[in-house]
Amino acid sequence: MYQNKSNRLQTFCLLLFCFAIVTKGTAQTVRLSGSVISTGHKPLEGAIVTLYPCNASTTTDHGGNFFFNQIPKDTKFLTVHFYGYAYYEVQISLNKKEMVLAAIVLHPEIKELQEVIITDSYETHRKKETSLSIETVSSSFIQRNLGGSLMQSLQRIPGVKTISIGSGGSKPLIRGLSFNQVIVVENGIKHEGQQWGADHGLEIDQYAVNRVEIIKGPSSFIYGSDAIGGAVNIKPVPFPVKNTFGGSADFSGKSNNAQFGGSVNLFGRKEKWFFDTRLTAMDYGDYRVPTDTVQVYNYAVPLYKNHLRNTAGRELDWHGSGGYSSEKFKSVLYISNIYSKSGFFANAHGLEPRNVDTELHDKSSRDILMPFQEVTHTKISTTTSFQLGAHQLETQMGFQKNFRREYSHYVNHGYMPPVYPEGMYAPQDLERQYDKEVFSVAIKDEFSIQNHHLTVGLNGEQQQNEINGWSFLIPAFKQTNAGLFVYDKMQLSDQWLLHGAVRMDYGRIEMKQYTDWFPSEKTINELTTAEHLKRSSALTRTFKSFNWSTGVNYTPGQWSLKANLGTSFRMPIAKELASNGVNYHYFRFEKGNPDLAAERSYQLDLGMEWKSNKWSVQLSPFFNYFPNYIYLNPTSLHDIYYGAGNQVFEYEQSKVMRYGGELQVRYHFTPLFTGEILAEYLYSEQLSGSKKGYTLPFSPPASILFGLNYTPEIKNLSGTYFSIDYRYTAAQNQIVPPEKKTASSSVFNLAFGTKVKAGQQDFILSFQIQNLFNTKYLNHTSFYRLIELPEASRNIILSVKIPFLLLK
Repeated sequence: MYQNKSNRLQTFCLLLFCFAIVTKGTAQTVRLSGSVISTGHKPLEGAIVTLYPCNASTTTDHGGNFFFNQIPKDTKFLTVHFYGYAYYEVQISLNKKEMVLAAIVLHPEIKELQEVIITDSYETHRKKETSLSIETVSSSFIQRNLGGSLMQSLQRIPGVKTISIGSGGSKPLIRGLSFNQVIVVENGIKHEGQQWGADHGLEIDQYAVNRVEIIKGPSSFIYGSDAIGGAVNIKPVPFPVKNTFGGSADFSGKSNNAQFGGSVNLFGRKEKWFFDTRLTAMDYGDYRVPTDTVQVYNYAVPLYKNHLRNTAGRELDWHGSGGYSSEKFKSVLYISNIYSKSGFFANAHGLEPRNVDTELHDKSSRDILMPFQEVTHTKISTTTSFQLGAHQLETQMGFQKNFRREYSHYVNHGYMPPVYPEGMYAPQDLERQYDKEVFSVAIKDEFSIQNHHLTVGLNGEQQQNEINGWSFLIPAFKQTNAGLFVYDKMQLSDQWLLHGAVRMDYGRIEMKQYTDWFPSEKTINELTTAEHLKRSSALTRTFKSFNWSTGVNYTPGQWSLKANLGTSFRMPIAKELASNGVNYHYFRFEKGNPDLAAERSYQLDLGMEWKSNKWSVQLSPFFNYFPNYIYLNPTSLHDIYYGAGNQVFEYEQSKVMRYGGELQVRYHFTPLFTGEILAEYLYSEQLSGSKKGYTLPFSPPASILFGLNYTPEIKNLSGTYFSIDYRYTAAQNQIVPPEKKTASSSVFNLAFGTKVKAGQQDFILSFQIQNLFNTKYLNHTSFYRLIELPEASRNIILSVKIPFLLLK
């Protein structure tokens, strides 16, 4: 009996002990639930919700809801990832057995800096949320299509071309518009250089570019003046992941101009503080062309070993950023300095081609002799974003200094003295100097009211450009711009999205008087006197503009349809208003028009995209009308004071009609084998003025690219691809004199790339052969097209990227 009592007691104690364990375990676990929505209060299905330190994960359902059962009570953090939206992280305290969190609101990535890795779905998302024609590429696209400059690396995108200046510089040409008609934005700040010059490239380090968005078409309601033709938006590099320290090393070499160089990146982050740095260096020689003679204004110029003499150059860039990132506050400071020194083809700049010392210039293919240019571009900017109730605020401030010097031997023209005077304010070899300083500020507020997502912004900019040198083309000036905009994005349903925007702008430009430093002879009533001629009068102009844009997106199933109608404007620049001198790059005299009105544009953009398992088809037509397009018109006059009878070109305005579009077709023959067709077409016509019936300068001809891409699975390799492109460019017979007609061309390019793992280290290899068959052809939009200079010879490019992570 005692034994039975003892057994019953042991059993009772055992049950009590088990109950205590279960009770204790239950008390230490919690049931957690919540929901994830967009700023437009739309549930986000498929968002990844993760808890730390237990590393439990789940995804949201169709209603945006998530659930966790029996999670540890000591859980501290919750994170949310969703492609196309900013990374979300919050600290949580689980003090109840069952908790329901407030709805988590994710903001689209474009509206704030983020930490997520961008994939192709980001591009799809961006296209669906904007009614403008937009293309997005990543740093891997740039590496795979690496050219001599950023814009040369982006030329594979339909509708995007460049005005190339040799092998190391270029400026964007979007649907036939360039110069001050297309803006470049880097880290949220409008890039300001001397973009008015055809020989002035873009001061951007392409190794420092993470992702680029290209808006094809008027974008003034977003960026203000100068975005009348489109925008190149260089997005910020994502913040490093918490508690990491690493970087990457890039190395590249090119056979055509014997280029070598590379870039080294280091980044790191603790919990909230982070930094990111980069150093880039490049050196290249004279580049080669598939000809031994070029015609420079009817003078035959022989080329030594097919080298374009004096087109060598070098580049040294550094970047640094650092900041603080928390759940509701982010602030980052960017600092960069871009330096380049490059030569101009000696036979086509400043001097008469026959006067060039070819023995001196051909002595080495790597030296940089006169004529040449040196450019230093310094940029400092800060971006701060924070949440204030339902409002997401962002402020930006920036400073830029663009210092450009062009050197050439002094040669007297007109009444200039034969011997350069001593004690002049400019050195004897300094032909021109431009020193621009720019201050900018912007503030933006984003918030939602029911199904409306509103963005209200205010931005201002002040720039001052001083000049120096013995040659004059444009005067010194001071310019002020300010703009206010409201943008409403209304989500009617999962399939319908409406857009509406209005913007008001104010601009003011003050140009200084410029008088010749030498006297010229003037004869009045048979009386000849000598006086210092006034080349540019003091002039102040103000401009005001109101612009609007409206659009719609409709995404039923596999289709994505869009339309956008809007206006844009551009205030005339100092060169168009007050230039009065010889442009030795073109051997012509350019004269401004102080009465020019602000350029205005009306454009309709349409878009259609259809995707299936194997097919992807995208069509982007547009129609554009300018009531007062600004252009440089050749006249029958010739100057007598500043050159050997150079033809006079004057700025005028005319009505212009433009239309065209881009087509992109991709087909997956197999999961590993893909084909694509990329085509573009543009038609431009002046409807009034002295050039009525003509097209516009630098109008790119129609072209079509056929590409094949093979991505095999190879042991010990990943991300392997083989591709071949064939591009046919039609003849351009629609020209504006003194342009020349350009024949059609056919060019083949090859590419190969892969990722090799050696131990714990990855090596990303990219290999290209541009102009595979060494074809001799002309590029209608090239800076050197007027002297019949063909594009570069065959070019073999090898690049290696080595990412590394030292601490995780």
